[in-house]
Amino acid sequence: MSESLTLRAPSGGAVELASPFVLAPMAGITNAAYRQLCREQAEQVLGREGAAPGLYVSEMITSRGVAERNPRTADMLRFDPGETVRSVQLYGVDPPVMAKATEILCTDFGVNHVDLNFGCPVPKVTRRGGGGVLPWKRDRLGAILRATVAAADRYGVPVTMKTRLGIDAEHLTYRDAARIAQDSGCAAIALHGRTVQQAYSGQADWSAIAELVGAVEIPVLGNGDIWEATDAVAMMAQTGCAGVVIGRGCLGRPWLFADLATAFSGGTQRALPSLGEVAAMVRRHAELLTELYGEKHGLTDLRKHMAWYFKGFGLGGELRRGLAMVSSLAELDALLARTAADQPFPTTELASPRGRQGAPRDRVTVPYGWLDSETLGDDDISDAECDVSGG
Repeated sequence: MSESLTLRAPSGGAVELASPFVLAPMAGITNAAYRQLCREQAEQVLGREGAAPGLYVSEMITSRGVAERNPRTADMLRFDPGETVRSVQLYGVDPPVMAKATEILCTDFGVNHVDLNFGCPVPKVTRRGGGGVLPWKRDRLGAILRATVAAADRYGVPVTMKTRLGIDAEHLTYRDAARIAQDSGCAAIALHGRTVQQAYSGQADWSAIAELVGAVEIPVLGNGDIWEATDAVAMMAQTGCAGVVIGRGCLGRPWLFADLATAFSGGTQRALPSLGEVAAMVRRHAELLTELYGEKHGLTDLRKHMAWYFKGFGLGGELRRGLAMVSSLAELDALLARTAADQPFPTTELASPRGRQGAPRDRVTVPYGWLDSETLGDDDISDAECDVSGG
């Protein structure tokens, strides 16, 4: 099992990672504040010198938003001073627009790594031919990858792609997608071991990740059902993948990246955080959000994280409601002061799923005739580029 990971562009430019883990892009979650919070946890174990302590990917942005210099898109492209590797997930369906957006990311925003989203299961995207159903059209997938890699490679920036097993069990795409990614010059492919139809339900298929490792020469990153550091170690051992992508498992648990750094550097499991230590983490998160957005907006953004942070702890309904509606740092401090600092971490929450789950869909909504051919040609599917994310 490797303790490091290198993502290499065709021209030789590379991103060197001290540990083989990646914070997955998550809409409304992985802004600069949360990325910094997770990175700080890894840095406590790995230090700040040398290779980057893992990779921390931004929220997904749309290629059209970048290419048209949309102010809202530009506002999402914020990085903290310690973010030595600027990693952005880009989504789009038009090769020339993807190339233009990639060039802007490299030149205007100093981005060091571009990840491409081909895993979104949201119906309003799939019904237009985007997200996790786009890899069915092998020609368009290849055109997007080649255009993006060529644009990024002029600046020595590696490009990776994230995808799913396929549309459903009868329409799998991951094998061809990996081959196309390799042929297009991608630095790695991340595979979420679920189909679009499964969304976030059921269990991820790690055997497909192992199969892909044996089928391509570029690094394969595994994604799906990593709730603890031990899960990440197990995935790499079972599949032979080069790294792991952590999504829902870190919701309300940024210290997971310290656990991951410890596990991959051969250390022993750290003590689980007490309620007081979790409260301190919440306070640090609030500070970073306030620096990023201002106090009012920052504390509003923090609210969504409260249920995840305090899941399983004994707080009482009144205190939980107060934390879910907090609007200022002073109010947050008063609420956190009411928590029992010495309350131990609820071990019942270990390896417990977080975030979106739900049930598998009866069927995946795709454009009329989408499954009739694996070729798209010049058909216009620009409506599939929406401000949504997932994978």
